[in-house]
Amino acid sequence: MKEGLLSLLGQRRFAPYFATQFLGAFNDNVYRQALILLITSGVVATTVAPNTLNNIGLLLFILPFFLFSALAGQFADKYDKALLIRRIKLAEVAIMLMAAIGFYFNSLWFLLALLFCMGFQSTCFGPLKYSIMPQHLKNTELVAGNALVQQGTYVAILLGSISGIVLNMEGAGQWWAPAGVITIAVLGWLAARQIPAAPPADPGLKLNWNIFSETARIIGYAREVKSVWYSVLAISWFWFLGAAYTTQLKVYVDDYIQGTEMVYALLLATFSIAIGVGSVLCEKLSGKKVELGLVPIGSLGLSLFSIDLFFSYQGMAANDGPVTVAAFLSDPAGLRIIADLFGIGVFGGFYIVPLFSFIQQRTRSSHLARVIAACNILNALLMVLSAIAGIVVVGVLGISIPGFFLILALANLVVAAVVYSIVPEFMMRFIIWMLTKVMYRVKREGLDQIPEQGPCVLVCNHVSYVDALLIAGSVQRPVRFVMQKQIYDMPLLNYVFRTGKTIPVDSKSRNPAIYEAAFERVAQELDDGQVVCIFPEGRLTPDGDVGEFRAGIGKILARNPVPVVPMALQGLWGSTFSHKDGKALSKLPRRLRARVALVAGTPQAPESVSAEGLRDAVLTLRGSRA
Repeated sequence: MKEGLLSLLGQRRFAPYFATQFLGAFNDNVYRQALILLITSGVVATTVAPNTLNNIGLLLFILPFFLFSALAGQFADKYDKALLIRRIKLAEVAIMLMAAIGFYFNSLWFLLALLFCMGFQSTCFGPLKYSIMPQHLKNTELVAGNALVQQGTYVAILLGSISGIVLNMEGAGQWWAPAGVITIAVLGWLAARQIPAAPPADPGLKLNWNIFSETARIIGYAREVKSVWYSVLAISWFWFLGAAYTTQLKVYVDDYIQGTEMVYALLLATFSIAIGVGSVLCEKLSGKKVELGLVPIGSLGLSLFSIDLFFSYQGMAANDGPVTVAAFLSDPAGLRIIADLFGIGVFGGFYIVPLFSFIQQRTRSSHLARVIAACNILNALLMVLSAIAGIVVVGVLGISIPGFFLILALANLVVAAVVYSIVPEFMMRFIIWMLTKVMYRVKREGLDQIPEQGPCVLVCNHVSYVDALLIAGSVQRPVRFVMQKQIYDMPLLNYVFRTGKTIPVDSKSRNPAIYEAAFERVAQELDDGQVVCIFPEGRLTPDGDVGEFRAGIGKILARNPVPVVPMALQGLWGSTFSHKDGKALSKLPRRLRARVALVAGTPQAPESVSAEGLRDAVLTLRGSRA
């Protein structure tokens, strides 16, 4: 992990929260694995089939998410989140004390009933888990925080499952499992006591105890911003996929690989660790900003590796007996299966981390916990639908599990195409990410001086056709660009500019209607608290120098007196997108990964701004590197 991630783990505003959620996920899986072993061991005499008991347990755990998420979201927005977390973890201690009694007496139905209590506790914790992070982390740390949480959760699931097996192995003391779940719960409560206060987002909220009307209301909150709503749906789809893979993996190992329990454990560990690896890589590739451009990459990777998983097991060598880990790893087909599951996990991390970060950033803070609660309801619903899909496709239709994986891969491509066509911001961010990561190495300086909230105007020199894309890929907040209409109308780039709500402008003499409409749009965006970027030269530089700044900035500030941040692009003069040595786009592409820079200066008060003064500031920031 890179230094930024490690530094968060050493700070009180994140470390106790991380430990709390890690220990919670860890304990959930210790308990559930111990219960599964109790069900399958035959220690408890029952006429109900083990598979049926497992499904009953899953239903009991998921049911509270449908019943109580709406209430949990309200409480999380109304009260101090740190206080609520401490009380929830204290409730976990009480539940685990009762669980210890159940394990000691092998009381199967009592332990199953406690799964409902655990589900209720998880339901209450869910909205707090993601809504507390924006209160304690900066915008530039949200991706890192979510990456650590995703990595920690899947590692906790893996270690918890292994620990649940160890604590219930033959020869383990009868008190090992009870003592384990109590100890982990107490450690989680102690960690929660160190979480800093997180004041309520909406203290005046009047609680609605009608779970049906409130569920409809919080779904409505999630739908207020279209891009947020489709991010919620995309996350729930990921839960559908994840539940399908993990549910079918055991049968896949038994029936198609003929592997031992340790082969199953190896593949499950590969999948879990890979999601953590992908989450951390996502933080590195995003450049400390919420980067939706990684989501399409995640979708594509998920499908490609899932498609290959359909073919990979077919190359397994025939064996007379169960396939051991050593035999599996010595078989090229076995290594291919591991690579496929690792790829699915890594690209799953690319997919899920930006989506959670985006929801945290774009949702109104007063409603965030309730939007997360809505997401949890849909996640639970999609997990149930995933189980039903597995029953229908594999059980009723008789399609093989590898065939089911292939259907999931193709369905994922269809879902991606639908979501990205309805919300083109995903593909727009993907194009920008590819440009800034593949074609250029962008050095960024001073961008933390751009206000995190409220309206402001960015002014920058205009060197190439991709200036706006480089700025959009570097600035944390969404930027509305004012752009010369001839550039705005360029093929391919026009898709990106329209999606990014770019404002086309033309000269007043040539097209007065577009000229006035542009200034009206700028005023509307600033009234809405947005960031607007203008290129005051009004055209691409023909000689690499910074041209005269036009007076449009004065007209903007007269209507909306907001801070102005001067910026400068360095190193783009001479690229294929600039006018050096001929018209732009008429030259062969410059070498890939060329070094360029974007530098921001100190914000200037609107009353002190002049076109000439801004040009001097931009020249100073640009220096000698055009």
